[in-house]
Amino acid sequence: MQTIARLSRFIGKTFAIWVLLFSVLAFFIPNQFRWIGPYIVPLLGIIMFGMGLTLSKDDFREVFKRPGDVAIGVAGQFIIMPSLAWLLSTLLQLPPEVAVGVILVGCCPGGTASNVMTFLARGDVALSVAITSVTTLLAPVVTPALIYLLASQWLEVSAAAMFWSIVQIVILPIALGVLAQSLLREKVKTCVEVLPLVSVVAIVAIVAAVVAGNQAKIATSGLMIFAVVVLHNGLGLLLGYWLAKLTGLSVPKRKAMSIEVGMQNSGLGVALATAHFSPLAAVPSAIFSVWHNISGPLVATLFQRFKDEEPMVASTPKVEATQEL
Repeated sequence: MQTIARLSRFIGKTFAIWVLLFSVLAFFIPNQFRWIGPYIVPLLGIIMFGMGLTLSKDDFREVFKRPGDVAIGVAGQFIIMPSLAWLLSTLLQLPPEVAVGVILVGCCPGGTASNVMTFLARGDVALSVAITSVTTLLAPVVTPALIYLLASQWLEVSAAAMFWSIVQIVILPIALGVLAQSLLREKVKTCVEVLPLVSVVAIVAIVAAVVAGNQAKIATSGLMIFAVVVLHNGLGLLLGYWLAKLTGLSVPKRKAMSIEVGMQNSGLGVALATAHFSPLAAVPSAIFSVWHNISGPLVATLFQRFKDEEPMVASTPKVEATQEL
């Protein structure tokens, strides 16, 4: 078991390399990866179940300890990224399916990868985990509503259908994970050690499936989508930091807010695009998954140089236990 745990930690730390490697392989030999397409939703469910295994009462206590800080983060997540997505899609006159895909990923909640990056940046990890938890729980209502509001001008959007999809893909697996953790405490601790390995395999498979399924379209419009994704992510990181600074938050909290706003649960974007729109609409989320796991460590390294004004909040073991889109 120790060997598997060590392998899991290594895979988790080199996550971005595996995503990039298999994205390239899927692009050049797509027939070897297309079979994964029908399993995208179950794979995301496995990742969400893993997230549930790592949640605890302390995460939700944090929400009540400092509701103002969490509220700022939640508002930033659901206002900044969706607004940027709509603005970029409109100004750049993106094709309808691509525009919807960019808006989809912008309207998704934060992913647990943001908690890992906040830890590496020496930011306020407890705040990051609290914001991720709240935005994820709000996602069934807020995400479909935002997509309906912002994307209806391009394609028909069924908010009700997306609500049920998010409940099935996100909320139910998380609830099962929390239940398993409460009933099987010690056994779950062993499972958590291998979560990075399971999560990375699932994420790599999802991204590879999307790249393989859209190989021809990526060949013609991939650079444009990549440029939009980089801009979207970069502006989100910057505006998240500015929001925290303007509201008087400390440096560790600014780091957490920046990373939390800029990094999305792009796996959910892939699943929603595949289920409700088109394979092409899933491409921005897939590329976002690759890119934000490259930009995240770079920003975390930069943030390590920022002088903290107060002691940073200690991280919990689970921050290193999960890695997600």
